[in-house]
Amino acid sequence: MQYKYITMGITKTEGFTDSQNELAVLTKALGHPARIAIIEYIIRVNSCICGDIVNELPLAQPTVSQHLKELKNAGLIKGSVEGSSICYCIDENGFEKVKGFFKTIYNHIEKKKTDCC
Repeated sequence: MQYKYITMGITKTEGFTDSQNELAVLTKALGHPARIAIIEYIIRVNSCICGDIVNELPLAQPTVSQHLKELKNAGLIKGSVEGSSICYCIDENGFEKVKGFFKTIYNHIEKKKTDCC
C-alpha cells in the first residue's frame, strides 16, 4: 500500500511578490526586542564580536547566537571571521530595503494629511 503525503501548513508565500516576501523576512527579523538591542549595539560600537554582545544583553550565549543567525539570514547584519571569533556589522543592503518600504509609507502619510478613519 502506498501513502500520499500531503504537506500541511503552507504559508502561501507564493501568492506574493519576491519583494513582498523579502521585506516580510526582513521585518520579521526585526520583530524581537533582543534583535533590536543587538542592532543598536552594533551601530553604537560600529562592529562587534559575539562575546561582546553577550556581555551587553541579559541572554545566554546560545540565545544571542541564534538571534545573530536570524539577523544574518535575513540580510540585516554580516559577519567576518577574526581568529576564532566572528565580528558583526550592519548589512547596508538589507536596511536600504527596509528604509525604502518605510519611506514609501512616510511619503504617503505626508501627502495625505487627512483623516481616513
